[in-house]
Amino acid sequence: MINQTNTLFVFVASVLVFFMTPGLAFFYGGMVSKKNAVNTMISVFMITGVAIVLFIAFGYNLAFGKDVGGIFGFSKSFFLNGFDLKSLYSKDSGITILTYLMFQMMFSIITPALFVGAIVGRMKFKFLVAFVVIWSILIYYPMVHMVWTPSGILAKTGMLDFAGGTVVHINAGITALLLSIFVGPRLGFDPDGEVRHYNLPWVLMGTSILWIGWYGFNVGSALTVSDVATQAFLTTTVATGTSFVVWMFLDMFLKDKTNMIGLCTGALCGLVGITPAAGYVTVAGAFAIGFICTLASYGFIHVVKPKLEVDDPLDAFGCHGISGIAGSILTGAFATKIVNPQIENGLFYGGGLHLISAQVLGTVFTIVFVGVMTTAIVLPLKKFIPIRVSREEELMGLDLAEHGEQADYGIEFEEK
Repeated sequence: MINQTNTLFVFVASVLVFFMTPGLAFFYGGMVSKKNAVNTMISVFMITGVAIVLFIAFGYNLAFGKDVGGIFGFSKSFFLNGFDLKSLYSKDSGITILTYLMFQMMFSIITPALFVGAIVGRMKFKFLVAFVVIWSILIYYPMVHMVWTPSGILAKTGMLDFAGGTVVHINAGITALLLSIFVGPRLGFDPDGEVRHYNLPWVLMGTSILWIGWYGFNVGSALTVSDVATQAFLTTTVATGTSFVVWMFLDMFLKDKTNMIGLCTGALCGLVGITPAAGYVTVAGAFAIGFICTLASYGFIHVVKPKLEVDDPLDAFGCHGISGIAGSILTGAFATKIVNPQIENGLFYGGGLHLISAQVLGTVFTIVFVGVMTTAIVLPLKKFIPIRVSREEELMGLDLAEHGEQADYGIEFEEK
């Protein structure tokens, strides 16, 4: 029997997750230089349409179709033909396959949008579009199947991922790192140089939209109006607030100045870190995860990254990759039956090494799988489509070079 309350709950969560993508467009668009703001926002927002068509055409089949080796699903039908969308996805939640499909579709939109932050200002738009299509088919949908279906090879190990620590954040983070390496640094790149941002209010607005949307992301993953959903709301809030404050104090004491970009990045690190654990940990666990993830990302961004000289302008890997990895592993330490009776206890709750071992194994597998597959996509693709704009186009800015538009227009009125 369909549970109308849970169905409405997932509807609302789906809308919130969808809203994250335009929020990310403002977040990234405000962080880049003025001459690349339009390109950055289009690069994020165009994924909305591309991902929807892909998911309906065959993405749902590849993610949730008949299991093939625990790696991907398969169905002979396209555009959802052959699926009984009105049948129940889960008797416990009382939602239909159609409702669950809409929720998962929103995840397929936001995930590839995250790695756009690593390649702003220099990647060919045509290459990005082609890459997103192939990446979704060969990497994203298989990751969904492996982690979030009972027959998936990572699910069978007992690995936990409540809302997308591996499927979304580590996946996008590793992709971002490799893309930034393949496309190369920006002209005149200085790892210690001052960065000029186009619009800081956009960054704050984008962060606020992302934070609000994340409640759909994490809380909605409970799929029911339940104690687990309420706990996920609380842990998401606590972890994010903790990360926000930790980053603020690190900047205050290590740099003498607290800035907008740092505060917003800190908040996102907490959101990323708690994502795999939101419905599994206590408030104390959420505090610890937010604290540790922020230290890890802050250390990477300010200490390790400058030495590597990797040009990831908006720290897509430093935020999503590092905090995603830390959060995934820490889930194995702080998960507890006290919060969610359907799981086993983590290391700090008497569960021994089994769960944390599964988390480490799943995390390492995700890094290797995504790294190998991303490389396998980029190397042949760039032989057919140039990966990078010309020197002249980069100096001009991708707003004009790729789209013929500018973020700011001067409007002149003729006097009569």
